[in-house]
Amino acid sequence: MTAARWAWADVDLGAVAHNVEVVRRTVEPSAVWAVVKADGYGHGAVPVGRAALDAGCEGLCVALTAEAVALRDAGIDAPILLLSEQPIVDVPAIVAAGLTPTVYTTGYVDALAAAQSRRLGVHLKVDTGMRRVGCAPADAPGLAARIAGHAPWLRLAGVSTHLAVADDPTRRETDLQLEQLDATLAELPTGVIDGDVAVHVANSAGALAHPKARRSFVRSGIALYGVSPGPGVDPLAAELRPVMSLRARVSFVKRVPAGAAISYGLRHVFERDATVATVPLGYADGVPRRLSTIDRAMPVLIGGRRRPIVGVVTMDQLMVDCGDDHVSAGDEVVLLGRQGDEQIRAEEWAEALGTIGYEIVCGISRRVPRVVAAPARTSPLWPSR
Repeated sequence: MTAARWAWADVDLGAVAHNVEVVRRTVEPSAVWAVVKADGYGHGAVPVGRAALDAGCEGLCVALTAEAVALRDAGIDAPILLLSEQPIVDVPAIVAAGLTPTVYTTGYVDALAAAQSRRLGVHLKVDTGMRRVGCAPADAPGLAARIAGHAPWLRLAGVSTHLAVADDPTRRETDLQLEQLDATLAELPTGVIDGDVAVHVANSAGALAHPKARRSFVRSGIALYGVSPGPGVDPLAAELRPVMSLRARVSFVKRVPAGAAISYGLRHVFERDATVATVPLGYADGVPRRLSTIDRAMPVLIGGRRRPIVGVVTMDQLMVDCGDDHVSAGDEVVLLGRQGDEQIRAEEWAEALGTIGYEIVCGISRRVPRVVAAPARTSPLWPSR
């Protein structure tokens, strides 16, 4: 976006550093690697990645080769782990960028070895119960031996798994997954596992709630963005600070009489006269249209007060009932973040919509300009009132 908008998302890198410190303190002596896939969960992978590394993270994790290459192109030379196998056509790019691939099939191991690069460290992923990707535990010894057999081109640098229910500490499956991983490690060929091989298990929820999952390092994603991994670990996420706030300026104000209806479908009818503020953000920006259909009206903050969204959220705009209060075009609107003594968090949207905070922050679209490290009450487009 090169032209001005009366809407933006502030990204507070100071909050990233704070959250890294919270996680590091929680998991020490384990190290922390920052997950910056999906463009840093919508916050910006490059600035967040740099901030996380500066704050003490030892590496970064991404989902796609292209995401990793973009980090390299930005000058980031820290270790970057690809969390799953990538298309074989990506192997030259993986090697050229010095990335760390994850493997769990013989064909992919052989394709990496065929590149005959300098000694390439790979991480073997074992499926201990997530049932998404990873080799069966029984296949892990053979794959480890196959990696070792491709020396000097390949070496086993890590072994990992992924936890399915770490955000619910009451469930026993996490312990069962850890037991399965330990049994698998014990079956790996002699000499394959040594002090140079990293073992990593914990996502953000695992890092916060499951000490036995804190191995060589933890892969922390959502916690570094200041969002709780789930209600079951909310108390353990209390120190985290949200990194993103979503803000706008009132673009239009009108007085609406009692009995009038508003927005598509004319579904909302005003019971009294009201001042209505139009806000130039909609579902194309990541404000879910479903906010219009839930039982309780989702609020925004204007003038330090919670005020309900009324009518259907449209592609580019939404409307807010401000009652009889004086509101002017240009007034700041906070959809996610703090204004005065009030705060709206991604978790609040997630609870209302029956989803998770991850989806909320990842859903803020790229047409919303990111203002990195900008003060919370300042817009680059319109001075604060």
